[in-house]
Amino acid sequence: MTTRTARRTRRTLQVAGAGTAALLALGACSSSDDSSSVKSDSSAPSSSSDKLSGTVTVFAAASLKESFTALGKEFEKQHPGTEVTFSFGGSDSLAASITGGAPADVFAAASPKTMKIVTDAGDASGTPATFVRNQLEIVTLPGNPDKISSLKDLTGSGLKVVLCDKEVPCGTAAQKALDASGLELTPVSYEQDVKSALTKVELKEADAAVVYKTDVKAAGDKVEGVEFPESADAVNDYPIALLKDAPNADASKAFIALVRSAEGQKVLTGAGFLKP
Repeated sequence: MTTRTARRTRRTLQVAGAGTAALLALGACSSSDDSSSVKSDSSAPSSSSDKLSGTVTVFAAASLKESFTALGKEFEKQHPGTEVTFSFGGSDSLAASITGGAPADVFAAASPKTMKIVTDAGDASGTPATFVRNQLEIVTLPGNPDKISSLKDLTGSGLKVVLCDKEVPCGTAAQKALDASGLELTPVSYEQDVKSALTKVELKEADAAVVYKTDVKAAGDKVEGVEFPESADAVNDYPIALLKDAPNADASKAFIALVRSAEGQKVLTGAGFLKP
């Protein structure tokens, strides 16, 4: 038994359940031509000569929550007898859990840098593949009461601004955009993942935050998004990989195939992600 496997037998990690509210929101806006819908009669891999079963445990960046939740449900529908469970969070924290021995099958990170933590530790099986890209956006309260129109506006006195932690991909990207603009910004807090930063604005604990476009879209009318040109200099690639010693490798490969398929891409681009 390898040291990694031994660690896995000793350690457990609570896996976050799928967000019911997010699924209801996706379902409510789906139609026959909706770009974010998933159809089971698609070209996505839905059958195999070997019947798939068991649980697929996916560690994924927080910004993937809504789209991966939908894809997980579709995968279960295509493969009766399977279950997809998720742990969503900051990519750096997830990577640390994986290298620490947490049992998981698939890792989807919000940056190559955080994926490299896993590959450098020898915990990935094969070469990770970029499956989507994501771009930053400023998020404000509905109606944009502070009239924020640029990244520079966030440096104004009196504004409570939240950023992702600098070790988290969304925080790294935000700092890259600030550096490219020659701007300095001291936030009221650094958050552990992009959803936490978004929530600060939704709860009116902050006036603005720098998050991903996908998160602004997922939040709907709870917030308002403000695009800024510097975000084009800080677009994040999202890689996905099968993990070494994955407990359910066959089903995990099929889930990755669904994510990268035309149907998977349709869901992801419908959520606001960019094609790789």
